[in-house]
Amino acid sequence: MATIYKKFGQKVRKLRKQLGLSQEKLAELARIDPKSIVEIESGKRNPTLKTIRKIASALKTKPSKFLS
Repeated sequence: MATIYKKFGQKVRKLRKQLGLSQEKLAELARIDPKSIVEIESGKRNPTLKTIRKIASALKTKPSKFLS
């Protein structure tokens, strides 16, 4: 069973790819470290609410999109 972190990461990856963004470009837009994006997408990092907000903003969506 996938953890909540893994599910979150899968949703981020799916939306990022739909928008045609690389992990590096997403990190740049969200103003976070590229390694963080890699770890978040793989479910290895527990993102803070601030980071979730930054990623959602960079992907032009609401944070709640990742938490449903």
